[in-house]
Amino acid sequence: MAAYWIASIGVDDPSEIRGYPERASAAVTKYGGRFLSRNGAFRLLEGKIAGDRCAVIEFKDMDTAVACYNSPEYQDALSYREGKAEAVFFVVEGTAG
Repeated sequence: MAAYWIASIGVDDPSEIRGYPERASAAVTKYGGRFLSRNGAFRLLEGKIAGDRCAVIEFKDMDTAVACYNSPEYQDALSYREGKAEAVFFVVEGTAG
């Protein structure tokens, strides 16, 4: 069953996280992820998120989505934004359809 990374990221100066987007995309691609939305317009209807950037990424299943996040490739990418951006990441399993 498909699973989705849902992420929101806030960064004041995008140059501070230079290197993160390319490395994160490479990790997602390696694990068969597919971007459904990357920095698309959104409207927060309730609650709080981090920043003004959101992404939705589809993976074949929950295990693959979690493996991608924990992979050496993504952890390397993450090191380029750690301490420089506020983020909320979670994975949700697709159950409809």
